[in-house]
Amino acid sequence: MSESFYQQANESPDDTFEQSLRPPGFDDFHGQEKVTERLMLMVEAAQMRDDVLEHVLLSGPPGLGKTTLANIIASATGTTLHTTSGPQIEKAGDLAGILTNIQKGDILFIDEIHRLHPAIEEYLYPAMEDYRLDIIIDSGPSARSIQLNLPKFTLVGATTRSGMLTAPLRSRFGLINRLDYYTSDQLAHIIKRSAELLDVTIDTDGAIEIASCSRGTPRIANNLLRWVRDFAQVRADGSITAEIAKKALAMIEIDEDGLDEMDKRILEATIYKFMGGPVGLSTLAVAIGEDASTLEEVHEPFLIMQGFLKRTPRGRVALPAAYTKIGATPQISNQGELL
Repeated sequence: MSESFYQQANESPDDTFEQSLRPPGFDDFHGQEKVTERLMLMVEAAQMRDDVLEHVLLSGPPGLGKTTLANIIASATGTTLHTTSGPQIEKAGDLAGILTNIQKGDILFIDEIHRLHPAIEEYLYPAMEDYRLDIIIDSGPSARSIQLNLPKFTLVGATTRSGMLTAPLRSRFGLINRLDYYTSDQLAHIIKRSAELLDVTIDTDGAIEIASCSRGTPRIANNLLRWVRDFAQVRADGSITAEIAKKALAMIEIDEDGLDEMDKRILEATIYKFMGGPVGLSTLAVAIGEDASTLEEVHEPFLIMQGFLKRTPRGRVALPAAYTKIGATPQISNQGELL
């Protein structure tokens, strides 16, 4: 496989497929209970005051439901959602065009908000605080400033890298929420709901089998469900059981621990080529023929979370579970430490 299934799921999600499975309201949104409880309280309080919702920041890895929550917030407040992303706003005029079309109480959702250009951020600050936009026309001696008054709106920002947000932008959000990975039980519930929407028959064991390989991410779970559905239709009677799910996942080289071919290549390279590490990220990327950012953002988080790798100041180090996984014998020093 030239590109791992998990990389495809994170980089090129099927928007139409995702939208068809998104829960329409807080009651249908499963998981992230603390975040949804806080958001529900904010929405209810704003409605009781007949006021506009505070600005909200949603952070966390891709595929956990940030865009879905933005849609639910707009639905709960009965307003319109305007969607854009940080890289799409290239100049002040782009931001002005979006903001001048917003009505009172509307939700402006900026995905990947950490990728906003610093100059655009400067325009966004007064828009968030004072609901006005100061735009400079022309340059040099003929430059002049135009002030536009904006209706009160709510900015919902989403980021996969909260550490890259500037402090002034972060401080202007009234509520900051971190979305965590889902448990297997939560993902199994989501998979069964998605299967019902797709008119696919799936039993509990089949849902759990898919959930265990979904890396704690609903987007991946739904994409795996779609693949297993296709497999079941062609190679079985259309119903998804644990056995059918295992065969379908094996066909795309995903094992019972949720590791795919690239994950195993990372572990094998770390152990066999670099004696278990430490090895630098760029060196490891060259050794397995993959982009360093893909390793860091797609594969490493899961391998670290599952106890196969750890990051140290000197580089990545394979842990005992990695040796067991690939069937290698750990090398132990005279002091009893893993070499």
